[in-house]
Amino acid sequence: MTIRVLVVDDQDMVRAGFGALLNAQPDIEVVGQAGDGAQAITAAAELSPDVILMDVRMPVMDGLAAARAILAAPDAPRVIMLTTFDLDDYVYAALRAGASGFLLKHSTPDELAGAVRVVAAGDALLAPSVTRRLVEDFARSQPVTRTTPDRLTPREADVLRLVARGLSNRQIAAELVLAEQTVKTHVSNILAKLDLRDRAQAVVYAYESGVVVPGPRH
Repeated sequence: MTIRVLVVDDQDMVRAGFGALLNAQPDIEVVGQAGDGAQAITAAAELSPDVILMDVRMPVMDGLAAARAILAAPDAPRVIMLTTFDLDDYVYAALRAGASGFLLKHSTPDELAGAVRVVAAGDALLAPSVTRRLVEDFARSQPVTRTTPDRLTPREADVLRLVARGLSNRQIAAELVLAEQTVKTHVSNILAKLDLRDRAQAVVYAYESGVVVPGPRH
């Protein structure tokens, strides 16, 4: 299946570059481009992309406001935030709103295409250690209740802690001596019980609820 992508950035050269790189992939098609958040909302409604690459800082309407509006709609596409800065409060707010991850603008072509495939498959773009560092940094400034949600079983809480550490289902299965399919079921139950969109929101939730405590700065 071809992954339909919408590229949103206020710089023409960036849009053109990302478009050319992605269209060169056999399984990805750039179906549209937009120069600001307002255009992105319109294009998303008209084109029904699978994935949106959304610049964070744009005139007229920034990427955060656009992402919130797009992700609030039913059957919303996946959103990857594009940023120049790895520690960006706009990106953190977008992850809280339901974005599936973020990508630095100087990422390689392989990283760009790989990120699109990951989120199109329904996974969160959490592998880069910088994503966890971003969440940890901003989670420190958030009020924390430090309680495990009653809606989760003890085993689900264990799985959530490991998801927040950035472990894959396979790694979690090895850590907890469970079948990988069992871990997948636990993750699905966690997202459903806590009304979370994907693993990215689960990581943010884990830190903000105190299920996981940010480590010391390095």
